[in-house]
Amino acid sequence: MNFDMGAYGAYIWPAYAISALALTGATVWTVTAWRAARKKLAALEQKK
Repeated sequence: MNFDMGAYGAYIWPAYAISALALTGATVWTVTAWRAARKKLAALEQKK
């Protein structure tokens, strides 16, 4: 595999890094929101 992108590498590699960070952040945000919702649902179910 050749990872040399010539003159475009200065633009492509940071774009890959930013995309990876955005996807990771979105995943973490989704999982934390899901856990909070699950905890809130459990608390509401206990009140019944």
